[in-house]
Amino acid sequence: MISFLSHLVNGLSLGSVYAIIALGYSMVYGIAKMLNFAHGDVIMVGAYISFCASQYWGLSPLVSVLCAMVVCTVLGIIIERLAYKPLRQAGSLAVLITAIGVSYLLQNLALLIWGANPKVFSSVIGFEGFTVFDGQLKITGEVVVTVITCVAVMLLLTWFTGKTRTGRAIRAVSEDKGAAQLMGINVNFSISLTFAIGSFLAAIAGVLLCSSYNTLMPTTGSMPGIKAFTAAVFGGIGSIPGAMLGGILLGLIEIFGRAYISTELADAIVFAVLIIILLVKPSGLLGKNVQEKV
Repeated sequence: MISFLSHLVNGLSLGSVYAIIALGYSMVYGIAKMLNFAHGDVIMVGAYISFCASQYWGLSPLVSVLCAMVVCTVLGIIIERLAYKPLRQAGSLAVLITAIGVSYLLQNLALLIWGANPKVFSSVIGFEGFTVFDGQLKITGEVVVTVITCVAVMLLLTWFTGKTRTGRAIRAVSEDKGAAQLMGINVNFSISLTFAIGSFLAAIAGVLLCSSYNTLMPTTGSMPGIKAFTAAVFGGIGSIPGAMLGGILLGLIEIFGRAYISTELADAIVFAVLIIILLVKPSGLLGKNVQEKV
């Protein structure tokens, strides 16, 4: 029983990280209809900035996280302006190739700047956590903060997109860019803001991920980024609650797959479940089927 609860807690923690990253994917795809495969590498950049701020510059953990958020937010805007904005009228293949190119660029820049050797990442979470069941099960501070952050981010994004003027403008752009522009909405600003929010979330996810595993390297965000994209598709890409649900379920599937089936096959199990879900419901768990007139 204790072992099962331990795996459940770990699954929720990992799934929450996937969910935060998946929310960034969903935001960008929902408005710009672009798959930003460089998103995983923005996670890596955020973790490195936090690492440098705390280890080399002597800043407090909180300030180092804020530095990572600011740098990643600016980086997201730059990537959108330089790499994706010129391709808004281009085909999906051109956008995909560009995204892969930006991803490799960020990875290789990280290799040049920080090297390929893994670095020990000290947790930025000061909370030690607590134990339950007479000390048999320990819930770390990283787990608590990660889960709370995931829920808070989803609620804030839901409120932002549904209740604020800017959020409603973003939703209008996601529905029809041409009509939104005719109504006076600044489409360029809305898309840039969406990339900024997604990159902001990537910084948070990168810091939480490295705090949980205490390891940092240039490929840190690659596999989590791919799995988070899988989670976004799993839950219904473009849906904020769907991204969170997909992330949590994916984390639970991965952890329980490693614990009860096979460590080597855990990733294969994750993607196999995705294939099954998409065969049954192609739009994802909470996604909506969209009919296009031709």
